[in-house]
Amino acid sequence: MQLKNTQSSEAFNLEASDIEESSCDAEVLLTAEHVHKKFCRSLKRSLWYGMKDVTNELNPFSHDTNSNLHERNWNADAHLRQEEFYAIRDVSFELRRGECLGLIGHNGAGKTTLLKMLNGLIKPDHGKIQVRGRVGALIALGAGFNPILSGRENVYINAAVLGLKKKEIDDKLEEIIDFAEIGEFIDAPVQSYSSGMQVRLGFAVATSLKPDVLILDEVLAVGDAAFRAKCELTLSRLIKNSAVILVSHNPLHISRLCQRVLWLQRGCVVGEGDPGENLRRYASSLDVKKTGDSSALVVNHLENFRLINSELPTQYRDRLKLGVTFRSTKKIEVRIVVIGIHDKRQGQVAQSTIDTNLCINGEATIAFETGEIELRDGDYTVTLAFYGKEISELYLRATNFVEFNLDSGMVSHAAYNFQTSLKLA
Repeated sequence: MQLKNTQSSEAFNLEASDIEESSCDAEVLLTAEHVHKKFCRSLKRSLWYGMKDVTNELNPFSHDTNSNLHERNWNADAHLRQEEFYAIRDVSFELRRGECLGLIGHNGAGKTTLLKMLNGLIKPDHGKIQVRGRVGALIALGAGFNPILSGRENVYINAAVLGLKKKEIDDKLEEIIDFAEIGEFIDAPVQSYSSGMQVRLGFAVATSLKPDVLILDEVLAVGDAAFRAKCELTLSRLIKNSAVILVSHNPLHISRLCQRVLWLQRGCVVGEGDPGENLRRYASSLDVKKTGDSSALVVNHLENFRLINSELPTQYRDRLKLGVTFRSTKKIEVRIVVIGIHDKRQGQVAQSTIDTNLCINGEATIAFETGEIELRDGDYTVTLAFYGKEISELYLRATNFVEFNLDSGMVSHAAYNFQTSLKLA
């Protein structure tokens, strides 16, 4: 977790409309103008380029100093050297107090690189970023925590970086511990924490200090359902007085919390604005192989995925049962399983996230049984996804591989999370 102080010149089912939208004259807290960031594929060349760049920055007579970084006619391609590429290219946007911006895109699209620049961890090669006020960020698991110090000591250090006095930290400490659900482990070394404990503590620190700008990278993908619900409720309250950037591969989180989205593809902005429209375009753009007219399959280290049996709901509060089989080409550890239910007109309307620890090497068969499906009448599709230790480790995404219809007289419902059990045969 990274926290810094920067100055520049009650229901769980939350809909985006429930979050107060900022007015057009709300204070602008974050601005990015024509931001570029490049990296080098070769380590040796990267070190050499780094030395040259530092020398040029220290040389007041160099033509490559920061004075040229904001020129409008700056040619990006002309500044690429051998084996360099742009991770972020010409990204511009602004974020006002009271807004939540969803950042979406494929793995490797440049989302985390952009967040690191916004948080001041790395600097852009071209362009300008302005952040006003206190910034709280949770970008990488365990980032900003000293692993050999206790959770309590890390809380004090991170809060002190933000400029809080010891008395202010003392007043908030119990609130942070209670929210993170750490209990007596607050005095244990952070290196002994599970990934879920680290994220819970990081989120608790970042949000309890009431930042003006809050930057979150996949924080809602970790933890049990109750903690994720608590995080969403906390975010909905913070958004009213803060500017929030949320990265998530979960369209349900984006649609419920964000007023607009920024869609990155290979470092460039390819979509911005309405969450519903951009999420649909993003879903249809996945680099996939088709398995039918409307279904798609993305696999990584898996093959021969297929549905072997199903028991589909037809009435309100029926259950959904699925059996799938596949073969892994190497030993994998599936830690998170996500089942999403999509309304063909509105997008994703329900989701089940299962924290598990499946070690799979070779052939595997998994049976799923959901809780009662509480949706209105209509046509629905099911999407299944397998993730590893991190949400960026995608092993499988089977989109729209099952369809069902409900016809029981129900005419309304709210988006919600449901429970699912799984069994590895």
